[in-house]
Amino acid sequence: PCAARRNFALALGVSIDRLLFALSDALAHPQPPPLVTDAPCQQVVHYEVDLTRLPILTHLPSDPGPYVTSGVAVVRDPDYGRNASFHRLLRLDERHFAARIVEGRGTHTALRKAADDPAGLPVAIAIGCPLHVLLAASMSPPKGVDELSIAQALAPTPLVKCQTLDLHVPAEAELVLEGHITHQSAPEGPFPDLTGTLDIVRQQPVIAIQCITHRRDPIYHALLPAGLEHKLLMGMPREPTIYAAVAQVARPLNVCITPGGASWLHAVVQIDKRGPDDGRRAIEAAFRGHGSLKHVVVVDRDVDPFDPADVEWAIATRFQADRDLVVLTDQPGSSLDPSGYQVPGHKARTAKMGLDATIPWEADRTGFQRVPYAPVDLSDYGLE
Repeated sequence: PCAARRNFALALGVSIDRLLFALSDALAHPQPPPLVTDAPCQQVVHYEVDLTRLPILTHLPSDPGPYVTSGVAVVRDPDYGRNASFHRLLRLDERHFAARIVEGRGTHTALRKAADDPAGLPVAIAIGCPLHVLLAASMSPPKGVDELSIAQALAPTPLVKCQTLDLHVPAEAELVLEGHITHQSAPEGPFPDLTGTLDIVRQQPVIAIQCITHRRDPIYHALLPAGLEHKLLMGMPREPTIYAAVAQVARPLNVCITPGGASWLHAVVQIDKRGPDDGRRAIEAAFRGHGSLKHVVVVDRDVDPFDPADVEWAIATRFQADRDLVVLTDQPGSSLDPSGYQVPGHKARTAKMGLDATIPWEADRTGFQRVPYAPVDLSDYGLE
């Protein structure tokens, strides 16, 4: 359901080129979701748990077992409140998963604060959520900003209290797993990551499931690793942060994190150029807006940032490497980039490149503009 931008646009009731602004507005103005007591996701309740009865997929021969890839995990931090995020889950047996929980982020921080609780950190994992919930859960808002409140700002997001936990989950989910992130660990991986390359094996926290609720005829949602669903959910929420950073130094019009760059490492920034250095400033700001960004292209307002052919045309006709290329060495990079310099326990390092594919400020613009064909009215030729 979320393998194309147009599907997100339809879900939010906006055009494709306005998606970024819908996300930015929801991030800036989150709204408390309403609570309900009768929810589709709790039409059927199972206290006898058997995860092997769920259609959890083994995606590749290299997988160590079946993986849940679309689960939105809801936890509560004692200091910052509710947090919703994605974690891939390796099924270990009838009641347990090994969860890839990235160090230093919301769930990991909350788990460390539950160190004195023998049961661990309560968690509810919602599968088959509406598109706007998936999108909100993919965002990285400031601490204390609830992703489900961002979802409510995007579209109505009623919540319901779990059967066995003091947590609330999206009422429209297809399936909910209730349990605890324990203080035990198990090997997790290898598994395909966003770039399509295999992630490594790590010791990761074990989740124990104590209750399953679902609709009467639930639809199990699986995200294909490194597929367009995975890429769009990872990349689109970073577009507003790049836009906001560029807006501090230039006039951005839109941002596209491209699927060819794994929707993480490459971006195109469209600006309304108002000065000779705007392109270079936009490049430097884009890297500040998304720390994992590796390559960025800046284009003028007459170039469609969502059309790779149009962007390549701008590079071909407006870019000169000895004038418009920005190269930054030894920069913070992404652990997802296998070509970067990866040192265990340290932030990855990389070189970064920006291409200013805008019309040179001092140039005669007429020599850079495309000549349009006149519109044709077929009725003038007796055709409909």
